[in-house]
Amino acid sequence: MTVELKHPMKAQSTPDEVARGRFVSGMRSLILNDLAADMKSAYERRAAPAFRKEHGRDPESSREAHQALRGDPAFNIYSAMRVQAQKMVWASVADSVEREAERLAAEAAKVADAPGGLELDPALDVPRNVHAIDVHLMPGSYTRGADSLEAGAVYDRGLAVFSMGLMGANLDDIGLSMSQYIRQRFPDFAPQRILDLGCTIGHNTLPWKQAYPAAEVIAIDAAPGPLAYGSARAKMQGQEVQFRQMCADDLAFEDGSFDVVWSSMFLHELSKKQRAKVFEEAFRVLKPGGLMLHMELPPNEQMGAFDGFYLDWDSYYNNEPYYKGYRDEVPRELCARAGFGEADYFDFVVPSIGIYGEAAVADAAHGDRAEAVGQQTTGRLAEGVMWYGFGAFKR
Repeated sequence: MTVELKHPMKAQSTPDEVARGRFVSGMRSLILNDLAADMKSAYERRAAPAFRKEHGRDPESSREAHQALRGDPAFNIYSAMRVQAQKMVWASVADSVEREAERLAAEAAKVADAPGGLELDPALDVPRNVHAIDVHLMPGSYTRGADSLEAGAVYDRGLAVFSMGLMGANLDDIGLSMSQYIRQRFPDFAPQRILDLGCTIGHNTLPWKQAYPAAEVIAIDAAPGPLAYGSARAKMQGQEVQFRQMCADDLAFEDGSFDVVWSSMFLHELSKKQRAKVFEEAFRVLKPGGLMLHMELPPNEQMGAFDGFYLDWDSYYNNEPYYKGYRDEVPRELCARAGFGEADYFDFVVPSIGIYGEAAVADAAHGDRAEAVGQQTTGRLAEGVMWYGFGAFKR
């Protein structure tokens, strides 16, 4: 599958750089398929039996599966290869971004007055979890290059390599799949104001504007550079979105001012305290009848010990310290503590719209959802590409 972006706001690659990206994507595919299967086999044949012999029972949690596997050759090979491949993702795109920096800035300047907007806040105290560590092993993290376009351009091209084409040509498959699922499942729901939390470069923001073109769409993030890049990226695709620098746990919006509060792959990058506040803020700014929706990693309560560990691996080895803490929480309880009613909560799994098509998304939205979420559908080792989501309406 392609690892080359299709939108105009991207760093141009030489043939050698394209080949390098494809090589890294291919290596990641090998790791996440063949080596992961080898590690699961090693767990079943060696690690779990050894744990059972010592403790008189099978591993019961992600943490215990990790404990059982540490030191096994299959685990060591998988982990070493995956860490190095992750570093290679960012290295594979850095040269093109550096070379293209001036041209990208010039292209962004050309669309500065196009519909949409960018509002940065120089006084904002960017949280430590955004700037103090190299999240995802990305050098400089989200504040690389300060408020220049660098962090956004690196993230955009790097995520294309990282995702091996599975997130769509413009990395928008999650947003497309989720927004179309909501349109199909709740056909009478017509949001007029939509907020995306932790948008990074807005790749999963734009689909909401496409799904609800009459809506005002606002995307926020704490890091300035990705917002600047994301604003230009949206304008060059003809999408009118407002990008604002803001922390999701301290929203500068009035009570009851949005119909949708959305995030994608964001909650696991927050501390437990920040995460609780984000849910409270989402509830506060939603109108009655409004929807809070999150696309995220499935919780550990839905996973067996090995599958839970397989997802939690990133928390230990990919500079994502809050990853496991989030997955140990229960989405239903997070919503309830923020004020959402128990009966208004729902979770679901939606097939990738890019891989399976609109009909598959419609089938998921209209079908029997009682057994849709679980170990066989939401783990990384589940068959196919499926996105897990959960949310609640505010009554």
